[in-house]
Amino acid sequence: MRTQVVIIGGGPAGLLLSQLLQLNGVDNLILERKSREYVMARIRAGVIEEGSAQLLRSAEVGDRMDAEGFVHHGVNISTAGRMFHVDFRDLVGQSVIIYGQTEITKDLYEARDRMGGLIVDEADNVQPHGLESERPYVTYEKDGSEHRVDCDFVAGCDGFHGVSRQCIPGDLLQTFERDYPFGWLGVLSETPPVNDELIYCGHDRGFALCSMRNEMLSRYYLQVPVETELSDWPDGRFWEELQRRIPPEAAERLVTGPSVEKSIAPIRSFVAEPMQFGRLFLAGDAAHIMPPTGAKGLNLAFSDVHYLSSAVIEHYKNGTWEFLDAYTETALRRVWKAIRFSWWMTSMLHVFPENGSFGLRIQHAELDYLSVSAAAQTAMAENYVGLPL
Repeated sequence: MRTQVVIIGGGPAGLLLSQLLQLNGVDNLILERKSREYVMARIRAGVIEEGSAQLLRSAEVGDRMDAEGFVHHGVNISTAGRMFHVDFRDLVGQSVIIYGQTEITKDLYEARDRMGGLIVDEADNVQPHGLESERPYVTYEKDGSEHRVDCDFVAGCDGFHGVSRQCIPGDLLQTFERDYPFGWLGVLSETPPVNDELIYCGHDRGFALCSMRNEMLSRYYLQVPVETELSDWPDGRFWEELQRRIPPEAAERLVTGPSVEKSIAPIRSFVAEPMQFGRLFLAGDAAHIMPPTGAKGLNLAFSDVHYLSSAVIEHYKNGTWEFLDAYTETALRRVWKAIRFSWWMTSMLHVFPENGSFGLRIQHAELDYLSVSAAAQTAMAENYVGLPL
């Protein structure tokens, strides 16, 4: 078959790109390696920047987010047993929305189905070809048969381990990365949230985060060594350690219960340059990974989709290559700012064993300064709610 854009990867980035393109008359096809049930069951973050929320609304998939999402006007940060509030609305006039990535994925799948969007699930051995030519194509296998899709462009939205980034020749591709010496142990429980807004906890025993998905679904995280085994953390031990790290008033309110999902996520920063090669364009985790501390992963994938969809639509409307040619430069400006912010939040709130007592004192000073400085809080708020697209 033939289409204008082949999108490799059926996660939120690929689905949103497909939706925006079709709304603007650009034919496309999604190739997803996993089943739809698998994709929709993945538990991911749910802090949505204002720009991301507007993008979802423009894609006609924002109704349920606006009806069911929690608008948060700030976050709480605790240090040395005390807690202070960073008020985004007062500082920069914007807010964020708490709405799970799983729910966004459901909304996008429903929208693609309503519009008759073409999605091939469980597509094996996906491989782009001819990316430097004017006639690229993608092959894949499905139910034992090989298929070929001719196209104008290929969008690589297939994540860090996907095939798309591997198509960029090694002598052109540069990668920048940092692996952190810890991970996040996350627990999802069907319990009321401990607070009506997120609590970021800097503690000498390690970082903790109190988050939520809805009024009866809470998400909690603990910093743990990178070599930690999940079996070492039964529910009881998790709740006891969480209570040690969060503020006393939050610990008193904490409602515990059986975990419905538990996992350990390694923490890393990664950027690939360039984000395009010939007719291939990368978006989301295929091009960059960052610590979840700054709530930037999904939002940065959506900003990539914004730049890429706008460039593709402009090309088909007016025949211009200007924005497609500038995609890497445009996207990376925002990518590196988000990488910096996520690194800063991570460095300020986590215990780095190699930094010793000096490093702990620096973190204490940073948090103390943030607690009293309107300028520092404004800089944090501006980045947290999302830099302009």
